Amino acid sequence: MDVNAEVEEYFLDRAVELATKNVAEGGGPFGAVLVRGGELLATGQNRVTRDNDPTAHAEVQAIRAACRRAGTFSLAGSTLYSSCEPCPMCLASSLWARVERVVYAADRDDAARGGFDDRAFYELFSTDRALWSTPVLQQRVRTAAEPFDAWLTSAARVDY
Repeated sequence: MDVNAEVEEYFLDRAVELATKNVAEGGGPFGAVLVRGGELLATGQNRVTRDNDPTAHAEVQAIRAACRRAGTFSLAGSTLYSSCEPCPMCLASSLWARVERVVYAADRDDAARGGFDDRAFYELFSTDRALWSTPVLQQRVRTAAEPFDAWLTSAARVDY
């Protein structure tokens, strides 16, 4: 993909501007912009405290809005510009949305300095689950596979 440095800087500046504006409006210091084919698809700002939604990170908000606008769950060919390095949830959301590239301005150390330290999550995911402070356990029941069997035989299934 041929990337123009001026275009990259423009969209990163837009994400940073959204983040700074969000702070002035009582939100968190994060902003995101989703672009495809040079066209702005959507923007997002951190709405965690405003909406009492721990998943309302700027990147997730932008992905949700872009998917609604595009009428699809796939953002293939798009670039996510974020004011800060995406946390593991936002990065996973980008992968599920098929975002082609993720470009960010500030990094996890800048976020930690601001009181948003995601390093514990990065470290947690590289640790054996048996050592996690929050247990994540499988309790297999007889019907566990039924939803997947239904999915595989559904005529209305949309593969993703």
